[in-house]
Amino acid sequence: AKEVNKIIIETYEYLETLPNKKAKDAHMKVVEESIKREYTPRMKKLSYSQGKLLIKLIYRESNSSSYGLIQAFLGPVRAGFYQAFAWAFGSSLKKRYEPNGADRLVERIVLQVEAGQL
Repeated sequence: AKEVNKIIIETYEYLETLPNKKAKDAHMKVVEESIKREYTPRMKKLSYSQGKLLIKLIYRESNSSSYGLIQAFLGPVRAGFYQAFAWAFGSSLKKRYEPNGADRLVERIVLQVEAGQL
């Protein structure tokens, strides 16, 4: 999730320097292919539970839902497609991370990992 957040920030900052929509679209295509090439093999190995946890951790790191990130970078049609795919498996890309609510145990474990205790 930290890697995803870093990619998002770097991509957004670079896109702001490009002069027009055509250049931005070309860059996004290159970024998308690079992300697919690097992360698809890892994503295919995730279990259902790990995938749901990744969605929450992405929200935690970026303070934005996976759906919102996909929509911002790839557009509403593709975001809707991925949301429908997640929904078919009983999940949601719009799921919020609640560190003081339903996700308090996950937050506790993440904090322990970040502190080097696990």
